[in-house]
This record gives sequence, C-alpha cells and structure tokens, in this order.
Amino acid sequence: MKRTVGKWISVVLASTMLFVAAACGNNGESAAGENSGNAAVNRADAPGPVKLRILWWGSQARHDATLKALDLYTEKNPGVTFETEFSGWDGYWDKLATQSAAQNAPDIIQMDASYLAEYAGRNQLADLSSGIATDDIDPGLLDTGKFKGKQYAIPLGNNAIGLAYNKQAVKQLGLTMPQNGWTWEQYFAFGQEAKAKLGDGKYALPDFSSAFAQYVNYQLSKGKGQVLSVDGDINLDKETFLEWQNQFAELRKAGVVPPADVSVTDKELDPQADLMVNGTVLTRVVHAAQSTAVDSLNPGAFDFVTMPRGAEAGGWLKPSMFWSVSASSKQVEASKKFIDWFINDPEAAEILGTSRGVPVSGQIVEKLTPKLSEADKMGINLITNTAPDAQTYVPEPQGWTNFVQKDYKAVGEKIMFGSITPEQAYEEIMKLAEEYSL
Repeated sequence: MKRTVGKWISVVLASTMLFVAAACGNNGESAAGENSGNAAVNRADAPGPVKLRILWWGSQARHDATLKALDLYTEKNPGVTFETEFSGWDGYWDKLATQSAAQNAPDIIQMDASYLAEYAGRNQLADLSSGIATDDIDPGLLDTGKFKGKQYAIPLGNNAIGLAYNKQAVKQLGLTMPQNGWTWEQYFAFGQEAKAKLGDGKYALPDFSSAFAQYVNYQLSKGKGQVLSVDGDINLDKETFLEWQNQFAELRKAGVVPPADVSVTDKELDPQADLMVNGTVLTRVVHAAQSTAVDSLNPGAFDFVTMPRGAEAGGWLKPSMFWSVSASSKQVEASKKFIDWFINDPEAAEILGTSRGVPVSGQIVEKLTPKLSEADKMGINLITNTAPDAQTYVPEPQGWTNFVQKDYKAVGEKIMFGSITPEQAYEEIMKLAEEYSL
C-alpha cells in the first residue's frame, strides 16, 4: 500500500477526536441560520427551506465579509439559510479530511489548488461543469479548477505570490525600500544590511529552509524547472537545493533570520504570532489575496513586492482559492446557484471586495475598481507586477499533498535545528519521494 494512503488514514484518525470535540460546540451561523440539529432534514432534496453547510478559511476580515454576503443571499432567497464553519488555515485540512472520510463534508467547501487533485481524485467533489455562469472568467483561470477534464472547482479570485515588508520599519532604519524585479542576491543583501541596524531579538528575513513553495520559487528562478510535475515526477535539483539550504544556514549563523525555535512559532496573519506583524522580522511571504487582511493588522504599515528572481522570474499567478461542492451533498443544485450568485452578483461584490483576491468576473472588477481601498490596490499591484513574466503555477499532483505539506517541512526543520546536514536532508527527501511516486 502506498505511503499516501496510510498517511491519509492517519490524518483522519488523528483528527477524529478534534472534530468530534468541535462538533459539540457551536458553529457560526448566518443571521437566518438555525441549530445544526435539523441539518439532515434541511439538506434533503425536497421543496421548502434549504440549509447549506459552508466551510472556509481566512482572516477575520474575510469571515465578516462572507457572513454579510450570506445574510444578503438569505434576504434575496428567503428559503435558503446557512450553517457556517470557518477557521484559519491551521487545522482546516485535517478537519475537512475527517468530514469527507465520514461522508459528512459541508455542501460548499472553500478549496485550494494544492488540495484539488486529492479531493477530486477521490471522487469527493461534485461536477460543476453546468449550472454556473462562467463566461466572464478568463478561460485559463477557469481551467485551474479542472481535474481530468471536469470542472470540480470555481475560481474566486486572481492571485500572485510575493513578499510583504514592513515599510515603516524599513524607512526608520534608513534602508532602501525593496523594489519589484529585485534579485535573490539583492534580497539577501537587503537582509544583511537590515540586520546590521536591528537590535537584539530582531531579524530581517524569515527562514525558508522548510518552506517547499519558496524553494520551488527559487528553483524556477534558476531555470531548473518545476520540482513536481503534474504527473507526479520529482525534479529536486541537488545543486540548487544545497545552495539554498547553505545560504539559509549562513543567514541563521549571522542572525539575519531567526533561530529555529523562533521561526517555528510563526503563524501567518496571527496578530501576536505572525513574525512580521509582531516586529520580529521585516518581511514574509504573502499572496495578493491577503492584502486587506495584512493591512488590517497594522493599517498602512506594510507593502508588497514581487518574489526575487534569478535568470527567470521567481513568482507565479494562480487562483486565490475556489468554491467546490461535496459529492455527498444533497443540495448540489442549490449550492451551484449560490456559487453563481457569489461570483457574478454586483451587490455581493460590493460586500466581498477583494477578500478572496481580485474578483474573477471582468465586469465586477470594472465596477469595483473606483471604490477599492489602498489595501486592495496593494494586492492588485502585486498581481500586475508579477504578471508579465510569471511562472506557471503547478499544484501538488494527486498523492503528493502530505509530502509537500508535511514531510518536506519536517525534514527542513531538522536542518534548521542542526540535527541533519543539507546533504543528508536531500537524501532523506529523495527517499521519501520514492514512496510517493506514482
């Protein structure tokens, strides 16, 4: 039996107690929602009231905007109410894995490109090829929600990967502001210069030693191609990997990046634990879709810049996220009707803004642009500056999610804590990869 199957089962078993405990508590509700005790009745395919369970992750700003949009939908469709479940990224996928394995997934699921192949490949998502108006979505963007030719996910926003930095702190330190199009050499030099002016307990850059996506950006920028292909072949270039890991080993020694015990405490967009937000580091990886969330943590303090480049660009464009519908849902058609409204209705767009990235409808973007905030424009600028030579985003192929999300991270953290060398880490990663090969 393949390692991935065993790991999937382990995730489900490990998550069950957490999920059961969570189920005993109160889920969020839209204004017209009811207690979840009648969910089975309300979700049946029958005339009359319909309750849709809906699950998403994100910041408080996204939660608030989504709840307002759900209330508006109920106002316009009095027979439809929502049972809402939302959280941060941490724990989201373990919870969904447990629900899906038990055939108890929510009707509408916020889906990420990294997990789409896993869920669609296990026949856990409904086909959304019809019933949703998608003519105003760029065909290439729409295609990112397909798996083996079928539409299992509807994009909710355009997105780009880049770096956020604390522009207020950079200015106070008398440093040159990061520039779009900068190179990795310039990025590391910025870190060295900043560290020379920072006090004890303060660092310039985050440690990317255990970050798979950031290593992918680096390997792409060096012209060495994707680490994982769509078909599940691995191309981890040894020379480039060792160069990357040795660079961060030097940065740790110099105090440019935090020590390992500090780095592992980082929690993205957490007001207290995000290392950039709490002032421990000056920069962090960011997605354009997070612009309002980042700004809300310290309004006006941050700005975005493109990922560093080498011979090629280091950043990519991708859908910010999707809506998918559970294959076990009893309300597939009602769910599709909601998704159609969510991406195409002007009133919904006014409420949602860019909380899930730049809207996918061209008409919606045209209407919203004059009303966008400076934070919204910060995200749009990152997309605009990344787009001209952006790399093609390749999501994790089916069967590789645990390798990307857990195994690579675990090996990287061993390097950070000094328990293995980069050379040993490379061999361990390649050995693990053999067990995931299709």
